[in-house]
Amino acid sequence: MSTRLDKSGSRLKVIGAAFIAVFLAIDGKLIMLGVAPESAPGLKQAAAEALSSARPDILDRNGAIMATDLKTMSVFAEPRRIIDKDEAVELLTAVLPDVDAKELRTRIGSRKGFVWVKRGITPEQQQEVFRLGLPGVGFVPENKRIYPNGPVAAHVLGFTNLDNQGIAGIEKYIDGQGLADLHGAGFNLSRSDLKPIMLSIDLKATHALRDELAEGVAHFKAKSGAAAIMDVNTGEVIAFASLPDYDPNNPVEALDPNHINHLTVGTYEMGSTFKAISIAMALEANKVTLKSSVDARDNLRYGRFTIHDFHATHRILTVPEVFTHSSNIGTARMAMMVGVEGHKAFLRKMGQLDRLRTELPENAMPIVPRNWSELNTITIAFGQGLNVAPLQAMMAVAGLVNGGTLLTPTFLKSDTDDRRAQGIRVVRPEVSESLRYIMRLNATIGSAKKADIPGYFAGGKTGTADKIIHGHYAKDRVFTTFMSIVPSDKPKYLFLVLMDDPQAVEGTFGYHTAAWNSGEVAGKIMERVAPLLNLPPSIEMPKEPFPLVAKLGIGMNDVLR
Repeated sequence: MSTRLDKSGSRLKVIGAAFIAVFLAIDGKLIMLGVAPESAPGLKQAAAEALSSARPDILDRNGAIMATDLKTMSVFAEPRRIIDKDEAVELLTAVLPDVDAKELRTRIGSRKGFVWVKRGITPEQQQEVFRLGLPGVGFVPENKRIYPNGPVAAHVLGFTNLDNQGIAGIEKYIDGQGLADLHGAGFNLSRSDLKPIMLSIDLKATHALRDELAEGVAHFKAKSGAAAIMDVNTGEVIAFASLPDYDPNNPVEALDPNHINHLTVGTYEMGSTFKAISIAMALEANKVTLKSSVDARDNLRYGRFTIHDFHATHRILTVPEVFTHSSNIGTARMAMMVGVEGHKAFLRKMGQLDRLRTELPENAMPIVPRNWSELNTITIAFGQGLNVAPLQAMMAVAGLVNGGTLLTPTFLKSDTDDRRAQGIRVVRPEVSESLRYIMRLNATIGSAKKADIPGYFAGGKTGTADKIIHGHYAKDRVFTTFMSIVPSDKPKYLFLVLMDDPQAVEGTFGYHTAAWNSGEVAGKIMERVAPLLNLPPSIEMPKEPFPLVAKLGIGMNDVLR
């Protein structure tokens, strides 16, 4: 007969076996949760599929990579599967010290099925998190956008957000062309499925341009600066920089209003560079020729306003002299010959009164006088009273010097014939040649001498505009611009440099006007960048640079210096 003690031993064995089975079941479940988080579908799986969608590479015009995708991992958590939330937070923040512990505890303490712990971790961090063996914590593969050249061409490229969606620049343009719609429709595209986007930008030229601009802004103590190079025959933007800029790999600084794209978002009075447009207008309207004379002996009075010249000559000037002496009076008189309506019509034809739209989503509307009077025509003629985006003014000058065809600027590599076919005839070829002639003349005997780099037969025009401070023009605060063409007889490139509030420094003899800062920087950019664009200096001067002008009986001695 069995004793009570014998029976109790059997019961203990059964109970022990039951406990062991329970613990084995719990351990098995924990192991499954730790090593196989993929088994739980839902929000995590949907996020993984959405985030695996790729973006096309962005290349410069020569095939150099400017933006590409990099495979990376991000850490997620499923709060409902985490057993000890406080322990999970402690362990995760020890491995990922830049994660805010309080914020992570709030997220993990929620009733959500899926939350992010950290996006875009390093392989080393992934291994450390994996070793923690935390149930309910796993990894999602993502495509992270990287920009190998840092801030170079940042305002052109733009940037993406954490979900790899374009936020600005060409990145936003790409999404607008249908990429975002494909991703939203559930197409799981890889980078190999997408054709690269080839920009008009030359990476080496842009790097050199930005470098020279940065040195110039620092040297002349300017608040900001910008520079660009445009192919006048296609409208392609070859190089582009706006300072201060930002690194699109970490675009927090892009939110600073001082870091805007000054070439397309900023609008400014372009100063005397606008005289190129005004004189071309008078020539196109047959109100003057290069042999005409304009009275600049006295100041021009209009009501209670007086227009004067910065370097007054107090004499009658020829049309080329109006340009080389940068006469406000002479330019205003020519605009008055055309008249208010003719002036407005010409500027509209040149794209100066409407918003400039390119592939870059960021752009600004010009600030145009509400009630345009003759006084507005007078002041706008010499670059005061109309605010435009600098790239907009650059477009107009390029159209005037390339033979007379206006082309909308583009940031995509283009075919020359296709682009020319899209252009609009704005002036006659002889007017275009006349403008090139006076721009070359200005580089030899006028204010653009700083850009007369030997071997390039350059032409140019300076522009200095007093800044408006508290509603009034400040005589000691200026915005300077400089435009130059290379070469003047058959232009290939148009260079633009601008500076906001440059200062007189040693060697400028107390001047802070455009010739002493923006002009000097433009010359340095030309000398350094032109050879990179397969435009080496020429030993000989062109023999017949301006044949149509020569037929007027105008000598070439000054322009061939």
